[in-house]
Amino acid sequence: MSVAGLVLAAGAGRRYGMPKALVRYDGQLLVERAADTLSRAGVDRVLIVLGAAADEVRARGRLPETVVNPDWETGMGSSLRTGLAALAATPGCTAAVVLLVDMPGVSPAAVRRITAHAAPDALVMGGYSDRRGHPVLLGRDHWSGVSASATGDRGARDYLRTHEVVVVEVGDVADDKDLDEPGNLSAIHDH
Repeated sequence: MSVAGLVLAAGAGRRYGMPKALVRYDGQLLVERAADTLSRAGVDRVLIVLGAAADEVRARGRLPETVVNPDWETGMGSSLRTGLAALAATPGCTAAVVLLVDMPGVSPAAVRRITAHAAPDALVMGGYSDRRGHPVLLGRDHWSGVSASATGDRGARDYLRTHEVVVVEVGDVADDKDLDEPGNLSAIHDH
């Protein structure tokens, strides 16, 4: 079974004031950190979906494979569709574990817990006590359904709400805070 890691990093970061892929965190770009998290978790392939400032992100970052979402301005849903379409062209890829670029507290240990449940029919989400979050694992059997329902900034949310999902507790090894505004960066560092 082959599991791919998919980083959604295409947004312009309007509230943040710059693309979050270019934000520095602990000495590296957030996009590099997300890719490293997936690599250290042992996924077979890491694919990063870029959009806003894609050329600059590629020039400044040490990145594995990238794909550009031409419709990135429409929201995260189109980035998820772009990434899944690129992975679907790879035979043997069983599942994709999805990370958002603006969640630097998601750890390799959390990703490993989620990918331990990888299967073509799997839907798995990280659990943080009373809520569900990232990482999210999407088995290949669900990619077309997820893609059909991913619109705007909703990603896989609507699809996951209408299907049985395994929730794996990761809150003891990860943090799901996101960086929506520059002030969030210090809050995460202080956590």
